[in-house]
Amino acid sequence: MHCLLRLRIVWATAFLLTLGSTASAQDDDWAVKLFEKTKHDFGQVAKSSKVSYQFKMKNIYKQTVHISNVRTTCGCSVGRPSTNTLKSLEEGYVEVSLDTERFSRRKDSNLIITFDAPKHAEVRIPLTAYIRTDVVLSPGDVNFGAVDVGSEAHRKVSIAYAGRNDWKIADLVLSNPYLSAHLVQRERSGSRISYDLDVALKPSAPVGIIRDRLYLVTNDASSPRVPVLIEARVEADITVTPPIVALGTLVPGKSKTVNVVLRGKKPFKVDRIECESDRGAFKVSLPNTTSPVHVLPLTVVPPETPGRFDEEFTVTVQDREIPLTFKAIGTITQVASSQGAE
Repeated sequence: MHCLLRLRIVWATAFLLTLGSTASAQDDDWAVKLFEKTKHDFGQVAKSSKVSYQFKMKNIYKQTVHISNVRTTCGCSVGRPSTNTLKSLEEGYVEVSLDTERFSRRKDSNLIITFDAPKHAEVRIPLTAYIRTDVVLSPGDVNFGAVDVGSEAHRKVSIAYAGRNDWKIADLVLSNPYLSAHLVQRERSGSRISYDLDVALKPSAPVGIIRDRLYLVTNDASSPRVPVLIEARVEADITVTPPIVALGTLVPGKSKTVNVVLRGKKPFKVDRIECESDRGAFKVSLPNTTSPVHVLPLTVVPPETPGRFDEEFTVTVQDREIPLTFKAIGTITQVASSQGAE
């Protein structure tokens, strides 16, 4: 009996240790496993250009992870976390930026991330870069800032080169379908050469963050590609709150009303609101005023069929080509049938 009990304890202990190794931060290199990449080479970059890289991380453990410090071993680079705390399965990143204004030529450093929870650990990520002195960008990147969805935007960058008199930019490489670029040579006087780069953000760009790179392809065989960072934040001119309406538990035949708020950067008028289906379970009051804010009372009368119940709505706004959409989701309960006494 004692042998059997001991065997069960050993088996249970082994099982818990196995579970802990996959779901808990037990081993010494647990923090390294948070990161998608553990080294980065920036390559050859232009003087005065904005250069950064985001090391993606995900908390794969049950415990909450906390970053106590982020530093680098060289003044040529700076690291910043998107967040100091990651709960289980949450994602974030540590961004490292190069100082291409004060530093030149080859730079090697380390990004060091220190954790103090669930236990102490330190991750050291090697960084390598070569900051060119012959190519200078002004400004150092293409930053559109905030742009309304459906709008086109342009930014210009001046490119100056000092070196070989036959140097030239032969091509532009840009893979993002929402961006386009055009290059014009402005000056060629001996070893001094300059270009104007025009980058456009297309009206078709969706709401969200755009972070990409354009590459200047030169005839310099030793370092033919020069990266240019592009950033934009495409914002909706009108937002729907909430984008997914939680109806909760619904009782067949019993109406329920919730409010949906449309908020714009300027006054607008709602032309019509349509349901995706023709079940007739939803009713929405259409406002007939022009205002930057509209509150739409949404009433649902659930049908008899129990289970998940959802609907998608399309809101057409006057003089706006792209309609707004939102969803309503709920669950219809099963109504127990009552039986009379015989």
